[in-house]
Amino acid sequence: MELRIEKLSKSYGAKQALKAVSCAFCDGVYGILGANGTGKSTLMNIITGNIDADEGGAFLDGNDIFSAKEKEKWKGMLGYMPQYPVVYRGFTVEDFLFYMAALRGVKKKEAKGRIEKLLTALSLTDAANVKMTALSGGMRQRMMLAQAAVGDPKVLILDEPTAGLDPKQRIAVRNLISEIAFDKIVLIATHVVTDVEFISKEILLLKDGEIIQKAERETLIEEMEGKVFEIQTEISELKRIQKTYLVGNMIKDREKIYVRVIAGQRPKEKCVNTVRPSLEDVYLYHFQE
Repeated sequence: MELRIEKLSKSYGAKQALKAVSCAFCDGVYGILGANGTGKSTLMNIITGNIDADEGGAFLDGNDIFSAKEKEKWKGMLGYMPQYPVVYRGFTVEDFLFYMAALRGVKKKEAKGRIEKLLTALSLTDAANVKMTALSGGMRQRMMLAQAAVGDPKVLILDEPTAGLDPKQRIAVRNLISEIAFDKIVLIATHVVTDVEFISKEILLLKDGEIIQKAERETLIEEMEGKVFEIQTEISELKRIQKTYLVGNMIKDREKIYVRVIAGQRPKEKCVNTVRPSLEDVYLYHFQE
């Protein structure tokens, strides 16, 4: 199975949100990384058919998913988690998931087993009979992931899936995505590096409406070799270092401060070590202000 995007463009007035975006996806998890406002949600909304592109197309195994002939078939293969959770007043979590399963044509007996499994995986079992309006923000996020997956879709599109979740819940969400990603195309749009760092087949960097990189995690990291350093310094020098370099992280022990920086050449400081880059360094390098 291949989902191919060809020259998708979208503008909102004078602002061009997407600029002739082209890429291809086959089975596996893909992370779409970008800062807020770079076009991630616009791309997701076009692919899911929620908004129309100004130009370009999208094709599943060569078939135009936006055509009248293929549109309904595409929707039946799709699971979508929007950036902002929806709330159906009067529905409990379980009611909502059964309703979404029915809309996707899942028989009640089969839906029951899937829903129980999803509630357990996302630590929502105790909330099954809680009204949607009474859920916390984190619970609503997890519930929306459950509804996206309940129909066992062939293509799963997740827009900021861990927004508002604590570290334990983020891990649960990533584990579930890894578990259900077999023989599916999974697209995760996020600005949180850890959401996609270890589960993605490839990572796309989307900046100002354009894909500037599409590669495996290790390839992106290797391109940063020789650009990431750790400076050991005194607190009196900290402000100067912050003004001079792109700072990724700081660690303080009893006497010293260790500052992780990104630079085009080795910093001319007293105590400097070259360190192995991370995907977070890649993100900072490409999306620095």
